[in-house]
Amino acid sequence: MNLLPLAPEPSTAPVDRDMLPSERRDFVRTHRTCVFGYGRQKDGPAMSVVYYVPTDSDELLVSTMRGRAKAKAVGRSDQVSLCVLDERWPFAYLQVYCHGEVDDDPRLVVDVMMAVGERMSGTPLPEAARPAVEKMAKEEDRVVLRCRPYATFAQPPRHLHRNDQEEEISHWVTASMPWDAADPGAA
Repeated sequence: MNLLPLAPEPSTAPVDRDMLPSERRDFVRTHRTCVFGYGRQKDGPAMSVVYYVPTDSDELLVSTMRGRAKAKAVGRSDQVSLCVLDERWPFAYLQVYCHGEVDDDPRLVVDVMMAVGERMSGTPLPEAARPAVEKMAKEEDRVVLRCRPYATFAQPPRHLHRNDQEEEISHWVTASMPWDAADPGAA
């Protein structure tokens, strides 16, 4: 498994139709922020905005502290949702349903933290920063949440640019589909 680099440009969702399965996967691989959702013991679901790092094996990795609610929730139940956010307006979003797992491998933890730093700043962290990141990972008792997608639900971008667009704004029904679904007509 290799971490994917930060994409130079995030993919754009079509505005006139539902996203194809391959477009949904590309959307996830080329964006960097999501709302991480999980079930709580009490009350409704919890959500927090996080950076995530996609891998070449289609896992989505999230760095967090072992003592935080996200890690505890994944320890209780492997069912999590990531609502991947578009970075452009009008924005689309893609809900990704995942099986989650807590991984405390020190090298992976630091690699993901370095990749998150790149996503936050827009440029890779220099290798000279690794010792400081290793120290932070240890002091904060960091872990990685490995999220393995099994289904997606897309929401297209819709936006009212003027108040006289009644006939130009359209909506349609979208559906959840398996993560590894083939595009219609693909062999």
